[in-house]
Amino acid sequence: MKRMIKVFLSAGLVGFTWAGSLQGQSPEAPEQWEAPRVFTGGSLVVAQPRGEFAEYVDVGFGIQGFFRGALDPAGILSLRADLSVLTYGRETKRVCLGGGVGCRIEVDLTTSNNIVLGTLGPEVALPAGPFRIYGHVGVGFSWFATDSQVSGSLESQEPFASSRNQSDGGFAWNGGGGVQLQITGGRTPVALDFGVSQQSNGRREYLTEGGIVDLPDGSLQLNTIRSDADFLIWRLGVSVGLRP
Repeated sequence: MKRMIKVFLSAGLVGFTWAGSLQGQSPEAPEQWEAPRVFTGGSLVVAQPRGEFAEYVDVGFGIQGFFRGALDPAGILSLRADLSVLTYGRETKRVCLGGGVGCRIEVDLTTSNNIVLGTLGPEVALPAGPFRIYGHVGVGFSWFATDSQVSGSLESQEPFASSRNQSDGGFAWNGGGGVQLQITGGRTPVALDFGVSQQSNGRREYLTEGGIVDLPDGSLQLNTIRSDADFLIWRLGVSVGLRP
């Protein structure tokens, strides 16, 4: 019994000594890193025409990319840049390649109506836990263009000839907002992004689907439209913080 008591006392003394040595040691400081202040991302977008533009154009679809640089550590005030590419009309038909009697070679003639948008401006946000509610305005440009291209039907489908039928552009601005839901944290946070913005382009001259008519003499009739060209942009995408 005495031997067992001595063993327990010795073990306890060793344990107290080991615990005291651990308490005397300062805990290792966790790795310090700065939260990212630069973000980028992309979205699928739907363009909903408004006003006079809605009389001539249906819904458009496209993609949007953005770049945001926070001006403060909390990301309340940022500078935001957006670039979008939209298509609001597209048609493809089979035509003969070259003239002459008969049609030995047929090709696909595709005509697409596109819009390119670019804006730069401030963004203001309200962080709320995993959510980030934001609003933004931007100024920049909008460019409307209708292009036709020809591609073959065997082996390669890549276009081998193209032409621009109509284009018009100028000053534009937008304003809107959205909400982000953070799904991962750390040094490279990822968030889902849902938002909507009003795109104001002023008056533009543009073509719509079916707006180019092939005349019997080989010339083209361009049925251009000039009107206000404003629309809403609905977007769903992701935002990714870039590691500092």
